[in-house]
Amino acid sequence: MSARHAASPGRRDEGRAQPAGGGDGEYTTYYGRPVVKAPPWEVDIPAYMFAGGLAAGSSLLAAGGDLTGRPALRRAGRLTAAGALGFSMVALIHDLGRPERFLNMLRTMKLTSPMSVGTWILSLYGGPAGLAAASEVARWAGLRRGPFRLLAALDRPAGVAAGLTAPPVAAYTAVLLADTATPSWHESYRELPFVFCGSAAAAAGGAAMILAPADQAGPARRLAVGGAVAEVAAEQRMERSMGLTAEPLHHGKAGKLMTAAKYLTAGGAALSLLAGRSRVAAVTAGAALLAGSACTRLGIFEAGIASAEDPKYTVVPQRERLRRGQPVRYEG
Repeated sequence: MSARHAASPGRRDEGRAQPAGGGDGEYTTYYGRPVVKAPPWEVDIPAYMFAGGLAAGSSLLAAGGDLTGRPALRRAGRLTAAGALGFSMVALIHDLGRPERFLNMLRTMKLTSPMSVGTWILSLYGGPAGLAAASEVARWAGLRRGPFRLLAALDRPAGVAAGLTAPPVAAYTAVLLADTATPSWHESYRELPFVFCGSAAAAAGGAAMILAPADQAGPARRLAVGGAVAEVAAEQRMERSMGLTAEPLHHGKAGKLMTAAKYLTAGGAALSLLAGRSRVAAVTAGAALLAGSACTRLGIFEAGIASAEDPKYTVVPQRERLRRGQPVRYEG
């Protein structure tokens, strides 16, 4: 959208939006339309981001469990990763409308497009993660002959490959959000990948604490606590760096979700310290961390939509950039 389309019916100042009547009042635009257009995404996208992060963290845990002789942790991680990956793909395809649209994105690779790069990252990760899960099921069913012999041979290489390709899966959705013109997403570009990676680690650790026995879930507990601490610390730093555009994170539906995320994540991390001695604590901590991670994704999603609907979050930061002599882009 051009600069002149951001003007207010209350007053003009070189074509930029002004509070009606001047001053610091409510910002309005021609016909009451937003300065930037919010992405037409629904709840499918935060669900896709949460499940993708859970899958990535679980593959890391599964690879570690395999290499350190923890078969129950390996099994829990691989099956969780496969289930979460399948759910995320269903959510993504549902948002796209038709399955072939996902396949069409694989016809080329555009390095300047986070969506294109993310599609390839997800595809490179999905193959090994699926093979590792299939090998786990074949092992459980006692299938070791014929084609299943090859599957057994690929067991560890597939698991390690899934673990190595997992971190970009957890981080790229943050880059996807920050690459848009949506104010609260765009201004969080520095810290949002760290928030999402910490959230993914906390969720994966929580899921493994629920599924794996306590004597093999030590790495899951440590990953859960470390991920929770990283998520909370990165989110606090992100809010400070975002300036005015952090406001939507504290108000309305987004504010409630982000508050719930903080309490659930902190509470789950605290309970994780007791999970090695209490099965009830392990399950409760795991459930809290999973719920906290989901609330974080949904809260950030809702905050971005709210920031796009209010012209203030586009206009005021742009004015600050003009005062500092920085370039300003007007986008629709």
